[in-house]
Amino acid sequence: MSLPEKFEAKSGEGIICTVDGRTVVVGNRHFLRNNRMTIPDEVERRMLFLEADGKTVVLAAIDGKLAGLVAIADQVKPEAKATIAALYKMGIDAWMVTGDNQRTAKAIAGQVGIRNIYAEVIPSQKAKKVKELKSQGHVVAMVGDGVNDSPALAEADVGIAIGAGTDIAIEAAGMVLVKNDLRDVVTAIDLSRVTFKRIKINYLWAMIYNLCGIPMAAGVFVPWGIFVAPMVAGMAMAFSSVSVVISSLLLKRYKKPAIVVQHPTFERGNMKPSLFNGLKALIPSKNISLEEVELIASDGEVKDYMVEEV
Repeated sequence: MSLPEKFEAKSGEGIICTVDGRTVVVGNRHFLRNNRMTIPDEVERRMLFLEADGKTVVLAAIDGKLAGLVAIADQVKPEAKATIAALYKMGIDAWMVTGDNQRTAKAIAGQVGIRNIYAEVIPSQKAKKVKELKSQGHVVAMVGDGVNDSPALAEADVGIAIGAGTDIAIEAAGMVLVKNDLRDVVTAIDLSRVTFKRIKINYLWAMIYNLCGIPMAAGVFVPWGIFVAPMVAGMAMAFSSVSVVISSLLLKRYKKPAIVVQHPTFERGNMKPSLFNGLKALIPSKNISLEEVELIASDGEVKDYMVEEV
């Protein structure tokens, strides 16, 4: 294939170039229509079906005629739904900001339980959406892992980058999750709340301790026969610091919230042949056929399985 010529890309919409003297346009429906191309009703119906299933449809046209389409779908993380539910339980509202169209965004949001959606947002506008939420009085935490998320991560009150994300996203964020697990977002927020609560307890304890101890050590209550010997006052001051340190060390007993992830059940009909054969090899008896297999996996390793005889 020849190298493309006159290449032009429009962020969030598509590309147009010339290959072997033929004009090639690849992008979403708006991009093709803006380039005066017609999408047949049959293709439009197919697109609506794919978008309702949570897929993003990319169209390709050659010399002004539609040549085909490609449906792309990001795999929803297994822990996404449980993480969103945990955030709502903590009183935190969740928003999805995506460049996908409204139908695809609603389908994905429905799968994970997100109620608020900003759809068809081009990369340069993500930071504006964060500003919009902040202007409404919200404290905004942005979670992202891509180059397009970097401006929004920097704009948010708290930018949280996934450890497996791009370097620029990690640089722009104020917090980086080492593991590629969304549940750590809940853990980070919960740990910060517990830590801040401990700080307030330490301040309160130190304030009460010093309000009572300093006047006594200074001899304010001597006329009433209440005083503290200098040696005892010095020991009490040291105990004040030690007690605050011990209080802070109690954070070592912190346990992160338990978020249960429901692993999907795979059936033979929607299982890849390679996966099906690999699972079948795990079963000792050759007389058992896989009607249903439930995987309990961790780090890509099969830990256990369940089969039913038919």
